[in-house]
Amino acid sequence: MENSPVRRPHFFFTTAPMPCPYMEGRMERKIVTELAGPDAGALHDTLSRSGFRRSHSIAYAPACPSCTACTPVRVVVRDFARNRSFRRTWNSNADLYGRMVPPRATAEQYRLFSAYQACRHSGSDMALMSFYDYRAMVEDSPIETHLVEFRDHQGKLTAVCLMDKMDDGVSGVYSFFDTSKSRRGLGTFIILWMIETARTLELPYVYLGYWIAESPKMSYKERFTPLEVFTGNGWHLLDEKTGAPRPPVLQPFSP
Repeated sequence: MENSPVRRPHFFFTTAPMPCPYMEGRMERKIVTELAGPDAGALHDTLSRSGFRRSHSIAYAPACPSCTACTPVRVVVRDFARNRSFRRTWNSNADLYGRMVPPRATAEQYRLFSAYQACRHSGSDMALMSFYDYRAMVEDSPIETHLVEFRDHQGKLTAVCLMDKMDDGVSGVYSFFDTSKSRRGLGTFIILWMIETARTLELPYVYLGYWIAESPKMSYKERFTPLEVFTGNGWHLLDEKTGAPRPPVLQPFSP
């Protein structure tokens, strides 16, 4: 009789309440679990399809008792089409070249990262990150992860995206860019680039993390339609007019 592989137990934990970084006056809690071992990639993909996100070697999801503002969202690549605003942003950055590189932190990236944090998130925990903290964010990944470096025609680093590869899409973990080039719309451009990359790889989704309709920092994601949101009943298209999940379309029964 052949020996069967031994499955190690998998544990989930709940964090202590902390002030919510997106909704003033609210507290947040998370459910977390470790991504480790030979099945880390498969576990990550399964959890991502259930609304989890990755940070370092941890997968997490909101577990706030009295709030459901954080909604996992993903772009439906097949049906996505650039509107006039998106075409303008894409063309404005035609001089940038995006290249996927191994997840290795560099001093050049860290300088851009620090400048971005100082401008956009001054006083936050991320603004206090040292180079070693940044390196851990980039390199501590148990799954297939890439850094995407965007450079102009002179080779200057203009934007960076940390991106996970999944079996049904790509997931934007974190991105930052040169804030002095605000007219370029670099944050939007990075998402458009991920959508085109997923299309090239024939992957159906781009996972954008959590959408929070009430938070200006997170509400921008609703622009990338068609957008699916995850609820207790699975993934559903977001209604562009109401901002609520559309109920699933019931197919007629045929014996």
